[in-house]
Amino acid sequence: MLPAWLTKVSEPVLRATRAPSVDALQGELLRRWGSSEVWRLSYGLNSVIGKRGTDSQSGEAESYQKYVIPLGLPAPELIHSSDGVLVLEDVGRATLEQEPAAEGFLAAAELLAGIRSRRVDGPSGFPPEHVEEIADRIGRISFDLTPLTEALAALDRDAPLAVVHGDFVPKNLVTDGTRWTAVDWPLTYLAPHLADLYTLVRDAVALGHDRGPIVARYVDVAAADPFLVDRQLLVGGACFCLRALAFVIAEGFRIIPESKDWIDPLLSELEDLVEQLGRHRFVALRP
Repeated sequence: MLPAWLTKVSEPVLRATRAPSVDALQGELLRRWGSSEVWRLSYGLNSVIGKRGTDSQSGEAESYQKYVIPLGLPAPELIHSSDGVLVLEDVGRATLEQEPAAEGFLAAAELLAGIRSRRVDGPSGFPPEHVEEIADRIGRISFDLTPLTEALAALDRDAPLAVVHGDFVPKNLVTDGTRWTAVDWPLTYLAPHLADLYTLVRDAVALGHDRGPIVARYVDVAAADPFLVDRQLLVGGACFCLRALAFVIAEGFRIIPESKDWIDPLLSELEDLVEQLGRHRFVALRP
């Protein structure tokens, strides 16, 4: 069985796989949910990834043109895009979700350090005023977010802007046995925080791994100030929670009914992070 939308991109798929016809292709459904459907399309030893995205997942081609291609980010090659359907290089068959070894999380920290090393020009995709704007859309936050706004403003002055993948989690980290690649780039934006490292560590800890070695590997490879990284992690975690809550309210209820169960845990996580920021009351290091 093959996806119905394959007709939109059949020619580039056939060229890339060297298949004589669409009927000769083999299709393997890798992921399907409300706003994304991902297939491996293969002929013999040749394969590509076909992806259809809607709603929040519809901007991946734009992210490729704006960030991935110009910056040479470690992502699958974009072979073709048309009408919301992408044809991408097949970069491997194992994800960190499928093989969640400690070594994989350390490799992902190194991969992230490489992504963050690409210096970019603004504007930030998450300026301080964004905090209250998103909170207003969520409408369920009863605690004061001022510590987050202040910490983000200070971080804007103390840390350079860099690419935020936006969904740097084990299911989106793929290996071919030799190299690791980040896939799924539609949520990419620029910011000085480390939401990506936060989500990587968050999932690692949930699986029983230690936080320390992963953060230390990032600090070492990035040659970063560990105290600044701690701040970037707290701010990044809070920004991740805000964006996740906004997604659930705006889109999640409709495409992932069970996402309503994410709200209370995310609110608690956000409140804890904001409380930590309030205790530190970070100020800018530079005027």
